[in-house]
Amino acid sequence: MNSTTIITDTHTHLYSEEFDQDRDEMMQRAINAGVTRFFIPAIDAAATQSMYDLEQNYPDYVFLMMGLHPTYVKDNYLEELQHVETELSKRKFYAVGEIGIDLYWDKTHLKEQQIAFKRQIQLAKQYKLPIVIHCREAFDEIFEILEEEKSADLFGIFHCFTGTYEQALQAISYNMKLGIGGVVTFKNGKIDQFLHQIDLKHIVLETDSPYLAPIPYRGKRNESSYLTNVIAKLAKIYELSDTEIAELTTQNSKDVFGI
Repeated sequence: MNSTTIITDTHTHLYSEEFDQDRDEMMQRAINAGVTRFFIPAIDAAATQSMYDLEQNYPDYVFLMMGLHPTYVKDNYLEELQHVETELSKRKFYAVGEIGIDLYWDKTHLKEQQIAFKRQIQLAKQYKLPIVIHCREAFDEIFEILEEEKSADLFGIFHCFTGTYEQALQAISYNMKLGIGGVVTFKNGKIDQFLHQIDLKHIVLETDSPYLAPIPYRGKRNESSYLTNVIAKLAKIYELSDTEIAELTTQNSKDVFGI
């Protein structure tokens, strides 16, 4: 990788308490590795202040999203959606995310998750922002809503894409890039088997740190510097240099986020 190459982490929870002990050192490791653009997904209202603090401490590197994460859609979800709406009206964000449907942990709030997902897509369109989708065991439910909402102004990233080749093509058909991270390095991750059939222009890099660390760190805390392991795997898959992977995926991230 040449020293001027910019690597973009399109999805990292840098405000997570898992980084409270060594956040500055962790950020420095990432910056030393060439990762200098960090896009930060929101979870719920309780996380907002720590996101703003992070942005204040790293204004040149950190770009915030606003949204309600599907696993935080509970009985008070309308209140949470109001918070999202209020924050979006007050200041600049780079995406509405992470939003979507998660049926892995709990199916009891499926209806509320669907309402929240749809409402936030509409907010993204209103503010001309991309969406960043969280999908777990919910491809059909997500695609159903994307089909209803599809239009020229619907675009974004299918975060932590773990679906099939057919599902990848379907996601791309809705103007979504595929967020690729540590899973591509797993033996049972499966996406590495078809990714070479997907044009690299549809791919962005992400860690989802502190989750989903790539091999050889699997099972440990993930951090943005580990994106270099994901790049190395993609370089093999696409038969390109690490630098080319970094440059092309950063350009793709600029196409989505407008910065």
